[in-house]
Amino acid sequence: MIPKEARPGDDTAGLLFYLYGPGKRDEHVDPHMVAAWDPYVPDPGRSDEFSIPDLAMLLDAPVRALTGKKPPLHVFHVAVRNPPEDRTLTDAEWARVAREMMHAAGIAPHTDDQGCRWVAVRHADDHIHIVATRAREDDRQPDTSWSKLRMQQAARGFEVEFGLRRLTHADGTARRWAKTGESEKAARRGLSEPPRETLQRAVREAAAAAVSDTDFFERLAAAGLRVKQRIAPDGNVTGYSVALPGDRDSGQAPVWFPGTRLAPDLSLPRVRERWSGPALNPAAAPADVWRAAAEKVRAAADQLGAGGLHQGAGDVAALGDLIVVAAVVSPYLVRSQMRQAAYEFERASRAPAARHMEGQARELYRESTQVLSRSVSSVGRNDTVAALGFLLALVTAVEASRRWHQAQEHRVQAQAAGRAGRLLHEAVEVTVGVNAAREYRPRTKRAAARKGTGRRAATAPGARPMTGTVQEAVPEHAREILADPAWPALRARLAEVEKAGDDAADVLATVAARKELDSADSVAEVLVWRLDGWRRQRNAALTAAGSSTTAAPAGGTGRTGPARKQGTPLPTRRPLGEEQERKGPQRGR
Repeated sequence: MIPKEARPGDDTAGLLFYLYGPGKRDEHVDPHMVAAWDPYVPDPGRSDEFSIPDLAMLLDAPVRALTGKKPPLHVFHVAVRNPPEDRTLTDAEWARVAREMMHAAGIAPHTDDQGCRWVAVRHADDHIHIVATRAREDDRQPDTSWSKLRMQQAARGFEVEFGLRRLTHADGTARRWAKTGESEKAARRGLSEPPRETLQRAVREAAAAAVSDTDFFERLAAAGLRVKQRIAPDGNVTGYSVALPGDRDSGQAPVWFPGTRLAPDLSLPRVRERWSGPALNPAAAPADVWRAAAEKVRAAADQLGAGGLHQGAGDVAALGDLIVVAAVVSPYLVRSQMRQAAYEFERASRAPAARHMEGQARELYRESTQVLSRSVSSVGRNDTVAALGFLLALVTAVEASRRWHQAQEHRVQAQAAGRAGRLLHEAVEVTVGVNAAREYRPRTKRAAARKGTGRRAATAPGARPMTGTVQEAVPEHAREILADPAWPALRARLAEVEKAGDDAADVLATVAARKELDSADSVAEVLVWRLDGWRRQRNAALTAAGSSTTAAPAGGTGRTGPARKQGTPLPTRRPLGEEQERKGPQRGR
């Protein structure tokens, strides 16, 4: 639950008209009052005889009656919002929240019948707006000097009572979110995200891989950002700002973002901490890059946090940098999960404590980061077989960081590590499916049966219920799978496999046999992930085969020769945003 106090205002009626109106884009649905200072105050949203100006006049009456100095900005406005994943609260529950927030803010204490007047308006499922006027009934003004802190404390109590997602306030680790105006400007320009988000990701990738000031600023420039350094009179660089080309303000000047406005750990002093220790010179042969990085990550997972709180904070920061770089160089078929995992782990990489950037785990993570970042051109980006061991090691490392955060009672960071770990687990299983698809050879008897007029000819592809398919392919897990909430998703994937012309039972048995399933929390979900990887690889192979056929010279043989050797990937259609990968295969031809 997030209470956000807005800037004070002077137009009570104007604010009420907005709250009861359609919103800027018709986003307000069924505006109505859920609570007020007086339970008998009519709701202008549901009354034909009581209007919004009438309600504003009642709220402003104590302000006009003040005999002393009247506050120039007398409107107190706070929005209380729940995250999207929380359940929808009832009007009665939101009324309790509103009364408690006004008590905590000092606007209307519970036992004080001379408090300020206020109303709570709800026009969406996930939040309410509370409007109050800063004038008490006893001709005094309220003391709201600690309102923000006390409302946050009240919100923590409601999170426990209502079973909502528990948040942490003011630990200094939250990311800097884009403001409403930035999001609206991005939408007008047709951008997929606000420039702040784009800059934050680009700067984080540069900082994670850099080894010096010069290297850092060169990477920012290579990423296409505008960079401005802040130089002290003695010639030393003391800060920096970045801007996205084309992002300008109303005066056509570039919109600059200092590093500290992007994230707490992207200020120049915090960026420099990454290479403040002894110089690292890790080296690995191109064929051993993934294996060498995996060995270091496994060793570091055993050492994470062993040196105490401050050293542990440095360890998780270095692990966060490693995940960022791994997302950049990971095989493209799992890159979406890797990038989302890096995004989720960002909060876990910032522990609410001073960090010491030395120690065994931190050095091993930094060495792994350098091994990967220096080997981008030869790491075998699409070699999911080699990358699988590294991804498994990364899952172990993230789980170690989650346990460390739990031991330190860093609740939000532990939750972020848990979400990142789940995404990495998904990437592992997708990789298993990709590898299975690359080595798949359909069983002859099933291929022959499909050509005949057997029992499957009477049913359209994808139309069978797939229960028998599961019982045939994984009989030891069939009962568990069919009772799993993820079974409908697995059934849909199997239908897609059949629709594509493959035998669903054969494919399911193949992906199930690639890696044990006994340790899975949800066997059905794991198989869904593996079939996702299977489908991605098969689609990529079909696209590559089509491209190769189209590119063949006229009069050619049209033959389908042996597959290319590993390390020389076929040209494939890559997902949106991967244009930078296209030049790699072309150079290798």
